[in-house]
Amino acid sequence: MSDATGHIELERRVDSITVGVRHRTDLGDLGPLMRSIERLGLLQPVTVSTDGVLICGRRRLEAVKRLGWRTLRVWVRSGLSDELTRLLAQQDENALHKPLSTFEAAALYRELKKVMAEDAARRQEATRFGAGEDSGGMNGAADSAAPQRGLGDARRQAANLVTQNASYTRLEQISAIERIAADKTQPTKIRQLAESELATVRGGGAVDPSYQRVRAAIQLLAQEPDASVPPTEPEELESLAEEALARAKEERARRVRHNRTTRAAGADQIRRTVRSFILTWSDLEGWTTHYDATEVGQRLSDDDWAMFESVLQETSVFAEAARRARKNADVPASA
Repeated sequence: MSDATGHIELERRVDSITVGVRHRTDLGDLGPLMRSIERLGLLQPVTVSTDGVLICGRRRLEAVKRLGWRTLRVWVRSGLSDELTRLLAQQDENALHKPLSTFEAAALYRELKKVMAEDAARRQEATRFGAGEDSGGMNGAADSAAPQRGLGDARRQAANLVTQNASYTRLEQISAIERIAADKTQPTKIRQLAESELATVRGGGAVDPSYQRVRAAIQLLAQEPDASVPPTEPEELESLAEEALARAKEERARRVRHNRTTRAAGADQIRRTVRSFILTWSDLEGWTTHYDATEVGQRLSDDDWAMFESVLQETSVFAEAARRARKNADVPASA
């Protein structure tokens, strides 16, 4: 990515802007946004690359198209990498190149998140003009979400454009490990551990365990009086990582037990109807066909996996109790 980042504002033909397949297709109700733009104008321009590729503002662009605009104001953002521009410009699913590696995806995610955060900040500034009553609470600056959602929304949008998945946890974890490895203010032990974990991930290792080891090691080392002393043996790094990870797992297990106890206590006070039960399980029917077991097993964090296992166990206990009750009751046959 070039260091020469920046932007200029200018007029551009609507039909000259390229919208790639990775941008959202479900734009929701554009009526309020269109009415706001008609009344107030486009308070916040869309953001495009120097090649005219749309980066931010899919809803704004579609709204002015439906209003019959031939030109609109745009922010032209320079300094984007060629790879990111190509990714956003892809028009045909069949033309998509091989999947991005974890590190490639993380780099593009960071780049795109920065641009989207800038766009969100400009939209926030635009709201100072005020939204009209007919805009549904969203003025002409609005895009896929109200600007008040800020960084969290930028993270989701950036992750979705890069990976086609709104989950940004793994991308944030990779970025954090890389940042720590390059941070010269970190103790030598921590930087070496981060480099070691990055090598593990490059070799095909899961991201979350590596992230948790580095994160826990930082917390552990901060409690040691000799934290600035570099390791003398490679085994010391491994020992540090394992001790830190063990402590982190113990803390996560404690939180899971606490949450389970809290839910159990609340369940005694809140009972839903059998009709609600039927609707819940009707929605779940066939749910396993929508997920890849291998991907779920590899990508869930320890906390997410513990929650999944807990729900499975609770479901099994409940099902057995219901099964016994069904056998002892005179249940009418289905019509």
